[in-house]
Parts: sequence; structure tokens; C-alpha cells
Amino acid sequence: MYDAIEEYICKHIDPEEPLLAELDRETHLYHLRPRMVSGHLQGSILKMFCRMVRPHRVLELGTFTGYSALCLAAGVDEGGEVLTIEIDDEIEDFTRSFLSRSPYGDRVKLVIGDALDIIPTLTDEYDLVFIDANKRDYLRYYEAVLPRVRPGGFILADNTLWDGKVITDPQSRDAQTVGIERFNDAVAHDNRVEKIILPLRDGLTVLWKKPMNM
Repeated sequence: MYDAIEEYICKHIDPEEPLLAELDRETHLYHLRPRMVSGHLQGSILKMFCRMVRPHRVLELGTFTGYSALCLAAGVDEGGEVLTIEIDDEIEDFTRSFLSRSPYGDRVKLVIGDALDIIPTLTDEYDLVFIDANKRDYLRYYEAVLPRVRPGGFILADNTLWDGKVITDPQSRDAQTVGIERFNDAVAHDNRVEKIILPLRDGLTVLWKKPMNM
């Protein structure tokens, strides 16, 4: 049913840009775990979030082949930047080839390495952070980036329903599911942020960092 609903939605929103459609197709043809690509619906939502928030600096954890980075970049204002961190250096050439062909590619800075090593070296403050990397480490990513999000800024965390595995038998949960569950439980009780989980694909958590006087 959900696939049919998503297909219906995609027919009634702005069409996918040709370069993004090509990126999606080649990701499915040439890369393992192509489901990790954001795709048209989620990419459009990320772009729309940027339209609403008007971020100047965006931080993304988990680039994969660059679909979400380009969608985020399309939504930021002129002069804005998306810093995206990817641990898998084997897909770097593929990703950079699409970034270089996009009219928004000059807004994207791709860094290869472990996000948990790179985040402590960052000195900028970010308006929006998109977490879509190793599910085992979601809580560690969150704690690392929260101090670098401006008050009133946003964190988006992908896959937080994990295909419904977060509500299955606890004895059958894998390490990724446990990591997502720990993140969900922690942010549910974190008074530093307001939060909502959207049932988009397999879950998108939206967190708003409260100003210090709230």
C-alpha cells in the first residue's frame, strides 16, 4: 500500500530533475544497498525543509552517492553551503562526478572520513543537520552535532522507524535497530529539543533546538 501511495504522491508533485533521476538509476545499477539513496519524495521534502528554514550552513552525515546533498543544496539560499561527510571512499569518484554536473554542486563540500572524528574539528555553527549515517552511532552523532546547531536550528534524522523494526520482538533486534531505538528513546526525553517523527519511508525525525531562554 505504501509503495502505491508514494507513487501517487510522486505523480502529484514537481517532477524529478533529470540529473537526480540519472543519479538514482545509476546508484541502483552500480552500487550495493541502493535503497540508501534518498529518492524523489524524500529529496523533495529535504529541499522543501531548506526552503522553509532558509539555512546558510547545512551539515549532512552520510552522503552515499550525493542525492540528498544535492537536494539540500538546491534549497539553500545563494551563498549557502552543504558540508557532507561520507566514510566510504570507494564511492567518492562516483559522487563527485554528479556533484560536478549539478548547478548546485558548488554549494556542496564533500569530506571523506568518519563523522565522529570530523565533527569535533568543525568550528562553524549550523542551521540544519541531516543525520543519515551508521545507525549504530545515531545517538553519538546527535550528541556530537547538537552543540554545533544554532539555537532555533533543526536536526533531521532519517530511518528512525527502521521499517518498523523498532516495535518488533526485542530479542530479534540487530545492532542497527538497537542504535535507532537508543536514539529515539534519548531524544524523546531530551528537553533541549522539540521533536516529531514523520512516517516518511521508514521514519524521519525532526528536532528543533530550543533557544537558551526557553
